[in-house]
Amino acid sequence: MKTCLIVDDSNVIRKVARRVLKGLGFEIVEAEHGGHALEVCSRSLPDAILLDWNMPVMDGYEFLGNLRRMPGGDQPIVIFCTTENDVGHIARALYAGANEYIVKPFDKEIIATKFAEVGLIDFSQLPPA
Repeated sequence: MKTCLIVDDSNVIRKVARRVLKGLGFEIVEAEHGGHALEVCSRSLPDAILLDWNMPVMDGYEFLGNLRRMPGGDQPIVIFCTTENDVGHIARALYAGANEYIVKPFDKEIIATKFAEVGLIDFSQLPPA
């Protein structure tokens, strides 16, 4: 089973994402900020990371830079999931090593589509239109 690390300071966002991703067959690990997420990744790298941008302690952008410098840190597929929706933020995230970008609010269809686009799930797992 593939694992997904959900990194967001909002318990509500983590809960919604957890429900969606469990429904897509992922084992879930959670972190409330980038510092905690780095601790999780130092123990075991997940297959995917759903990453918020604005968080206390360590934001998503700083976490991503640290992750990509870790041994094996180039392997997890990282999808930013944030309210930051201007082109500059999106370009900065992709340049830093994010694989894809989702703007909040999101739903099951948005997450499933992005996860399929980056090869984490099969397109047959997408919810019916």
